[in-house]
Amino acid sequence: MAITIYLLCALTALCCAFLLLLSYRRTGHRVLFWSGLCFVGMTVNNVLLICDKVVFPTTIDLLPWRLISALVAVALLLYGLIDEKE
Repeated sequence: MAITIYLLCALTALCCAFLLLLSYRRTGHRVLFWSGLCFVGMTVNNVLLICDKVVFPTTIDLLPWRLISALVAVALLLYGLIDEKE
């Protein structure tokens, strides 16, 4: 059951990233670009979660990599929001 939830979260983040980047390509608004990159990072985070909890549950600990990917994703969005404000 958990794998289904993990997969749905990853697919949702991937769809959001795709739609945001597609909208950026159409309109050119930079906030959409940074938001899309944030969701790419969130997708990577969710894929690492699947690998950590389902594929390699006891052999490899991917928690540091998951935390780094989440930090990078949020930092990209924060940078984009600050850059847009100026």
